Formats: sequence, C-alpha cells, structure tokens
Amino acid sequence: MLNRRPLRHKLIIGGIVLAVLVVALFTTTFTGGLSYRQVARDISARSVELPLAIDFSLAVTDLRHALNQAKHSEDFVFHNSALDELLTQEFRIKFSAAQEALRRYEDQLDRSGAGDSDIGDDSDERNTIGEIHGSLQKLSDLNRGSDWFSNKMKLDQLSSEADHLHGLAKKLPSFLIEDMQQLKDEVRSQYRTWITVSVLVMFLTACAIAFAVYASWRWLFSPLKILMDGSRRVANGDFDHRIQLEGHAELAILADAMNAMTHRFQAIESNLNEQVKDRTNQVVRSEQLASVGFLAAGVAHEINNPLASIAFCAESLRSRLSEGEEAQFRDCDVTVLQTYLGMIEEEAFRCKEITERLLDFSRLGDVEKTETDIRELVQGVIDMVRHLGKYREKNLIFEDDQVALAPVNGPEIKQVVLNLITNALDSIDPGGTVLVKIGEERGQVKVTVKDDGCGMSDEVRRHLFEPFFTRRRDGQGTGLGLSISYRIVSDHGGQIDAKSEGPGLGSEFSFTLPCREASKHNERKRQAA
Repeated sequence: MLNRRPLRHKLIIGGIVLAVLVVALFTTTFTGGLSYRQVARDISARSVELPLAIDFSLAVTDLRHALNQAKHSEDFVFHNSALDELLTQEFRIKFSAAQEALRRYEDQLDRSGAGDSDIGDDSDERNTIGEIHGSLQKLSDLNRGSDWFSNKMKLDQLSSEADHLHGLAKKLPSFLIEDMQQLKDEVRSQYRTWITVSVLVMFLTACAIAFAVYASWRWLFSPLKILMDGSRRVANGDFDHRIQLEGHAELAILADAMNAMTHRFQAIESNLNEQVKDRTNQVVRSEQLASVGFLAAGVAHEINNPLASIAFCAESLRSRLSEGEEAQFRDCDVTVLQTYLGMIEEEAFRCKEITERLLDFSRLGDVEKTETDIRELVQGVIDMVRHLGKYREKNLIFEDDQVALAPVNGPEIKQVVLNLITNALDSIDPGGTVLVKIGEERGQVKVTVKDDGCGMSDEVRRHLFEPFFTRRRDGQGTGLGLSISYRIVSDHGGQIDAKSEGPGLGSEFSFTLPCREASKHNERKRQAA
C-alpha cells in the first residue's frame, strides 16, 4: 500500500515517526539530565555542610573542655582570681565560637534550600538546630553574671547542658551520612528505571531507523540509483536505453520524462549527425579543392617545359618533312627523326603522368579503406611538390626504411601528407631543409615531417589543431588544413602530434596509423602466386 503512495506522503509519515522518537529521546535525556543535575547539586551543597557541621561539633567539644577545666579548678582549696577570670573568659570565647559555627551552618542550609531527593531534605537538621538553639540559650542564661564559676550547682548545670549540646552537635554529621546511604538506594532504583526506559526507547529508535533505512533504500535510493545509472548510460551514448520504474509515483514520472527526453534527443542527434556529416564532407571537399588549386598552379609551370620540348621537336620534324618532299631521307635524317619522336613521346608521357597525379589527388576517395603502401603514397606527394617553382630553392629529403602497409583511404592520407609537407616548406627560408621519414613503431606506421624553419611557441602549439587558427608567415591560409588532417588521422584510428623547441628552432609533425606487417603481406602474395 505504501509503495503506491506519493513520495511526499511517505516523507511526511517518516517525519512524524522521527519527530515522535526524537521527542521521546529528548524527554528521557532531559529528564535524566535534570535528575542528575539535582542530585549533583544536593550532594555539592551537603558536602559543603559536612565540614561546617564538624566545625560546630568541634566548637562544642572545645566548650565542654573549657567547662571541664573550670570543674577541675573548683577542686583546689585556694582560688586564684586571675585564673578564674582567665577560665571564665576562655569559656565565653568558646561559647561565642560555637554560636558563630552554628550561624555559618544555618546560613549554608538556607543557601542550599530543600531539594526533591532524600539527600536534599534538611528537616531533621533544622529540628536538631532548633534544639541546639534552646540548649545554647540555657547555657547563655547560666553564663550570666560572674558567680557561676564559683557556684557548684550552676557549674554542674552548665556541664550537663554542654553534654546535651555535644550530643545534639554529633547528630548533625550523622544525618548527612544517613542521607547519603538513602541516596545510594534511591539512585540505584532510579538508575535501573531510567536504564529500562532508555533501553526501550533506544530499541524502538533502532527499529525505526532500520525501517527508515530500508524504506529509504526501497522507495528513494534504489529508484534514484536506477535513474542515475540510466542517465549515465544515456550520457555515454546509449540512446536506445529506456529507464523502467513502476509504482514509485514522482520518480516514475521523472523516469518517463527522462525517456521522452532521450527519445527526442535521439531524433535530434540523428538529424544533426546527418547535417554534420554533410557539412564535414563539404569542408573536406573545399580544402581538397584548395589543395588541387595550389597544385594546379605548380603543375601548369611543370607542364610548360615538356610542352615546349614537344613543340620544338614537332617544329623540327615539320621542317625536315618539308625538305623530305624534295629529296629522299638520308640515314642521318632518320636518326634525327627517331630522336625527336622519342623526345616527343617521353615529354608527352611526362605531361600525362603529371596530370594523372593531379587528377588522382583531386578525386574523392571512397569510404572503404584499402591496404596501401604508405611509402609509395608519400613518395607520390613528394614527387608532385618537389618541382614546384616556389619550393625549388628548398631541400626536401625523403627517408624510408621499408615497405609500410596500412589500411587507409588513399586520397585522404595524401591530403594529410601534402598539408604537412607544404606547411613545412612554407615555414623555412631558401636553403632550408624538410626531412620526411617513414618507419614502424609498435605495430603502427609513423610518418614524420621535420623542418628547420620558424618553429612554434607553446601558445601556437596549444591551438594548432583548432579550426580557423593560422599563423602562416605569408598571411595566407584558412586555418582548416591541420584541423581536417587531425580529423582524418583520428578517423583512421591514428594520432597526430606536433613538437617544437620554440620560435626559430624548427618544428616536427608526426602521425601514426595502425598497420599490418609487410611480412604478412608478402606471405599472402606468395600464397596467391
């Protein structure tokens, strides 16, 4: 039944139960604390009374001692008036001291007040003090005048009353001792009662806490965990996952809202992915066409030379053919014709090769990746770039260790290599050197392009692969070349990295591609043969 109730109702019920338990715990704790405080206060007050009662008892003892001295002096036949005066004065001093001790004891009783516990009850002490006042009054009456010292009857009365007073004084400490004994029994009984009540309340509280923990886990934390796990799965890209919660009111509504949001997000993501894919292909195509335009300018210059040779040879052949109409060809003319025809053929094939490279680079690659020799791919790019007019005064060195095979999209990797090489050539001065190396490292093909040009600062290196970021010395460039190269290498499962010791110290770019060992490739070729 509770499982179907709204979460707020469950929280209200739990809050009420918790409030009742808190009040019960507070009541027992507060009551026990008050009892302890009262007992401690009574004990503290009575502990102060005990030395005062003892002081009064000692003062009465001294008073009796003074009377005993007077009685002993009465046994002598000859009286010394000076001695009698001294003993009389001493008795009166002791009497005043006893009165003062009793006054301090009474003041302490008044300050302490009557407590609720047995130890705080001072009725017996006050009754005894009343009797003590009566006894002191009798002693005061008998002490009047100066003849009491020589009057044996008065002296006996004083001695008898002093003994009675001494007995009363001894009762005062005994009352406190008896109260302490009673307190022990009372505290033991109260202690057992409060222990029983406290254990019962603690047991009920423990049961309530255990139920609260179970209910919190069942109705709150477990559904929240399901929500969090489902949200994490969706956040990690599992947009097909749906959160299943039943019978948890608000949390079930939240789960349904999350599922609806995931469904809408999935639809939006699918649409955006299509748009991003189209825009990315457009940007890559634009950058590729820009590279083709860059190469076309150099290729036009390269084609001019073989075309000039072809035109010269053709003109020479036409002249000799015109002369040959009037006379037969001689052997030397045939040799010259063969030479010119060979030159025409060679230069024509050279033009064909240059244009084929340009067309091959401009051709959009398929999505499929094929086993490609990265060395031949890089060599083809270098052959296109090496003879461009703007780079003829710069050194381009290519070092390769062995055949390096990798499943790649050829035109895309050519675009990456062209971008890195042209950037390196643009960063060096005439006479500078760009070194291109290929090798294998931990099962990957590694292509490195190193130059001794202008180098990079740390700030430039941090933003190097961001779109539209460029620091080219000639002020040209769109800032898309390296960002597109980064995307292409990442799509192939590789990594691209840039290093530089600082401005003016050159740069080194390298990228890696997952490869297959050349030995396996050769083995497959042998098996096919």
